[in-house]
Parts: sequence; structure tokens; C-alpha cells
Amino acid sequence: VCLTCCSRESMLRINQICHKNGIKFFTGDVFGYHGYMFADLGQHEFVEEKPKVAKVSAGVEDGPEAKRARLEPPETTMVKK
Repeated sequence: VCLTCCSRESMLRINQICHKNGIKFFTGDVFGYHGYMFADLGQHEFVEEKPKVAKVSAGVEDGPEAKRARLEPPETTMVKK
């Protein structure tokens, strides 16, 4: 449910109904240069991108391998939460 331009009481009442029934709820509004947004997603799963930790070989602190590790973009992995 997406809601805008409503009173605070209406937003709270509709959010409570949505929350009880497992329905995702979004509300927001804009007032000139200012605005707000609220989302009640209940229990949900999402994916977060995390950088992989680079493994450094013993004794390889300088040299071609170390330079390559610094120049290559870091690898990332997706973590489900």
C-alpha cells in the first residue's frame, strides 16, 4: 500500500491494518523543499553487497603481486539477510 496526502491518524490506522495482515506499507509527502518517507516492510529478506577480504600471501608485502592486489578493484559477494 502506498499512501500520501493523508492525516497522521489515517496513516497510523492504515499502517496497523497492513502490518497485521503482512502487507508492505509506504507513505510520504513533500512540503516545498522538505519531505518525508516511511516504509513498514514487516519481516523481509534482502541482499547486501560485502567486499571480500583479500588474502595476502606470507612474505608478499611488496613487489608485483602486492601492486596488482592494490590496483585491482576489490571483489564483492552478495549476502542474504
